[in-house]
Amino acid sequence: MNHPTPDWHAAARAVKIDGRAVIGGQRVAAANGAAFVKTSPIDGRVLGEIARGGAADIDAAVAASRAAFADGRWAGKAPAARKKTLQRFAEKILSAKDELAVLETLDMGKPVQYSLAVDVAAAARTIAWYAEAVDKVYDEIAPTPASALALITREPMGVIGAVVPWNYPMIMAAWKLGPALAAGNSVVLKPSEKSPLTALRLAELALEAGLPAGVFNVVPGYGHEAGEALALHMDVDAIGFTGSTRVGRKMLEYAGRSNLKRVYNELGGKSAFVVFDDFADIERAAKTVAGSMFFNQGESCNAPSRVLVHARVAERFLEIVAAEAPKYAPGDPLSGHAEMGALVDEGQLRTVLGYIEAGRSEGAAVVAGGAAARTETGGYYVEPTVFAGVRNDMKIAREEIFGPVMSVIRFDSEAEAVHLANDSSYGLQASVWSDNINRAHRVARQLRAGTVHVNQYDEDDITVPFGGYKQSGNGRDKSLHAFDKYTELKTTWIRIDAARGA
Repeated sequence: MNHPTPDWHAAARAVKIDGRAVIGGQRVAAANGAAFVKTSPIDGRVLGEIARGGAADIDAAVAASRAAFADGRWAGKAPAARKKTLQRFAEKILSAKDELAVLETLDMGKPVQYSLAVDVAAAARTIAWYAEAVDKVYDEIAPTPASALALITREPMGVIGAVVPWNYPMIMAAWKLGPALAAGNSVVLKPSEKSPLTALRLAELALEAGLPAGVFNVVPGYGHEAGEALALHMDVDAIGFTGSTRVGRKMLEYAGRSNLKRVYNELGGKSAFVVFDDFADIERAAKTVAGSMFFNQGESCNAPSRVLVHARVAERFLEIVAAEAPKYAPGDPLSGHAEMGALVDEGQLRTVLGYIEAGRSEGAAVVAGGAAARTETGGYYVEPTVFAGVRNDMKIAREEIFGPVMSVIRFDSEAEAVHLANDSSYGLQASVWSDNINRAHRVARQLRAGTVHVNQYDEDDITVPFGGYKQSGNGRDKSLHAFDKYTELKTTWIRIDAARGA
């Protein structure tokens, strides 16, 4: 049965914004009454006031989380019981899909069709998948001598601090909530001040699903206030952070200054997309990189922003990419058919335009885009931009732009391609395009990245881990490996008396 397409503009006008924190199962204002005004990047409209959480609010949230953990209201439940609650949570997310999609789009500017089809769907799928995993992850018995029995068990850590970015607010939250809650932990979530709305709504939906009060708390606020207080808190056992490498360094520093809490950083990227001249379908490769680069306005840590193309096919490749770029011209995010939306705020707009100017000044050539767009709307939009003639030492090739800006770099040999791809401080993802199976395997093994795609990009599944090498971070989100971040391994060694009973 086909359902009518919602009137997204009407839905946006009707949505109710509650910017108060969720602590101990209750909506509460900041302890000191502070708040900040949240506007939408799509047109500058005022969305409402958001609680400006600080140290006192983090203290309250951590105390609620610790109390919930200590009395076993969640950690003490049987795995099958936790599974049912998390399954209901996933169902609640889907039941509120239109509301969540509108909130996500109003908050950070992405097209509502993708907020619905990608972000909401992925968040629900993640929670449901970890719900199913709860009672299917087994402990171990070590191969000890007959005189001992050694049990290796996983236990929840306790209180997890989760700090998530503004580009995929629901998905990033779910990647942390799924395994952390499934393992029996309590969570304090600090969403980005640029996109706090869906996190707050998720906390309400979790309570409606039966998650006990205090198990999942959300404190909105600024990174240097609420985020820093959470990372420094002496009663937080681990931090799961997704964001910039600059702030990731601070997270490690905060752990050292406090209780040496574990810190799992998923940071930036400057992913290499390597196209060899033996790949026959150059058009597919070019269209794939355009779609992946300009998706979510280029505000993706794994965006294939460094495109390395063999010199023999570079001109044809550039022609196709330049022709594809205008198809992603930003449109009205609430229209239901825009391919690209608004950048998250004015600061990000200035940052992206600054990188475009830097590319020009260093001698790279703009072959598509290169300017602000939809300036009459009051929102923050940039044309999908493609640079040719880029060298790997240019600023646009070295630094994460987090906007719709692609750099195309030529190479002449396989060895040069591998060198250029690895010549980066990041190592999140990469892609190899070749019809030679030996070359594809050979190059993939040499690339220093957490995920290497072959003859595709961005194909994905919750069953595989996500994370990077080098300054792209440590630890892995998604898959069963994510449980490693939110559990402690305990060895229980039992001596067995060799004497036989009568």
